Amino acid sequence: MASYRDRIVTYVKETWQVSEEHLWRRFPDYVILRHEDNQKWFGLIMDVPGTKLGLAGEETVDILNVKLGDPILRDMLIRQEGFLKGYHISRGNWISILLDGTVDFAEICRWLEESYMVTASKETKHRLRPPKEWIIPANPKYYDVEAAFARADEIDWKQGKGIKTGDTVFMYVAAPVSAVLYQCLVTDTDIPYRYDDGNVRIKTLMKIRLIKRFARDRFTFDVLGREYGIYAVRGPRGIPESLSRDFHAAESLPEASVPAGS
Repeated sequence: MASYRDRIVTYVKETWQVSEEHLWRRFPDYVILRHEDNQKWFGLIMDVPGTKLGLAGEETVDILNVKLGDPILRDMLIRQEGFLKGYHISRGNWISILLDGTVDFAEICRWLEESYMVTASKETKHRLRPPKEWIIPANPKYYDVEAAFARADEIDWKQGKGIKTGDTVFMYVAAPVSAVLYQCLVTDTDIPYRYDDGNVRIKTLMKIRLIKRFARDRFTFDVLGREYGIYAVRGPRGIPESLSRDFHAAESLPEASVPAGS
């Protein structure tokens, strides 16, 4: 079976298309793992005498240095067998993980993934983050979104900051409706578009596909404020877990129930 060292190198190549680097002639077996875009390290494999790590015996052992985002988590881990304070990189929540089988390979990959995300650029974090749910506003004064969804289940919409393909958007239609009417899936983003009429400025579009219609009296402005603490929807914003549950639990309004003239 391949060593943990080799398995980690293979895992990194297959997962993030990152190749190992050997920077020091004096330490040819040291392996640097870093992001291509911001050049930050997210892993360092070293072979170190066990005595330098506080271990018994003179035998050299392999370790992997990774960075964690939470200092409390770091302090908890280094109390567990196989986890040590970061060797030679003690600042910034780095830890060292023994690669001698003490720590299961799957758990090593877990902390390697944590380090990758902690050290990633803003663009990489955005690309790799899990799908997110948002409330976005629609102003009928400038665009009749109800008529648009009466014609088609997928429409182009102004892309909000932070939204990416795979996210879910719940559309709040402003006065005179003043309620969340639609649940949509974001199917495409970063579509170039230029529009500016003095009131609305658009630089990029996203495509959104209708998933569910809500009754006008279900998620009104008053309900959003009274039950969920949302008192304004001026731009894309995240939603509390309680509202997410209720959105998903709510029945979808049949298309035939959409008021005439929408």
